[in-house]
Amino acid sequence: MTSSAERAAYWRAPGLALEAMDARFERYAYPLHAHDTYSFGVTDDGAQSFVCRGGRHVSAAGLVMAFNPDEPHDGRSAVHDGYRYRMLHLGEDLVRDVLADAAPGAGGLPLFAAPVVDDPALAGAVADLHTAVAGNAPRLVVEERVTTAVLTLSRHASTRPAPLPDGPTRVDLAALERARRLLRRRFADNVSADDLARAAGCSRFALYRGFRAAYGFAPSDYQRDLRLRRARALLAEGTSPASAAAEAGFADQAHLTRWFTRTYGITPAAYRTA
Repeated sequence: MTSSAERAAYWRAPGLALEAMDARFERYAYPLHAHDTYSFGVTDDGAQSFVCRGGRHVSAAGLVMAFNPDEPHDGRSAVHDGYRYRMLHLGEDLVRDVLADAAPGAGGLPLFAAPVVDDPALAGAVADLHTAVAGNAPRLVVEERVTTAVLTLSRHASTRPAPLPDGPTRVDLAALERARRLLRRRFADNVSADDLARAAGCSRFALYRGFRAAYGFAPSDYQRDLRLRRARALLAEGTSPASAAAEAGFADQAHLTRWFTRTYGITPAAYRTA
């Protein structure tokens, strides 16, 4: 469906049980169906009406829909002008892995009692993860946003593992430095959170919290900064923006241009000419 009124697009995160969907519907109505994944969506505009768990619910702009695996639901517009929403489908193993990493020894998967959740922080976390998947962000960015989304979602679960730690997670600085050295060596590669955690010898969650506390960057932000530094050096040597983007590890020239301009206040082409 690609008309202006009825359209939908899907993206898949390579190597992860994670899909993203963006849709706008006016007349299209979903039949009753279910997914074998957790499905979380945020309504961006209009309102969607759906039947789930024996009742009819409405998700208006800013609200989050939360469907458990194998939970039947349908869907249609609740307003005349239709609605737009973004959806994420996360495999059970992915959710289990994030929760086990954040709270070792905890058991069980979360179940969501309410299919519509009013939580701006959760809506933001879902939207940020969707943006990362749809924008083909580096794997570190996607994995960090998966963790944020799942942990935020778990606060709304009626059944969930033991409480997650609130305070900063203590990680040896030598361990963090091993992870940082790995990023410096492989900044252009699609490094995963598992790669960094193995280098540091700790969980992904502990690494993320410790890295931010020690260096002021999330690992993904630090990796992007290293890529920008390399691209800047290449541009200063006269390398074309397209070649600099590829060598520094950016997905394409457009990604380099966006981040370079945001960070340095000048386009890569203008910097190269100057």
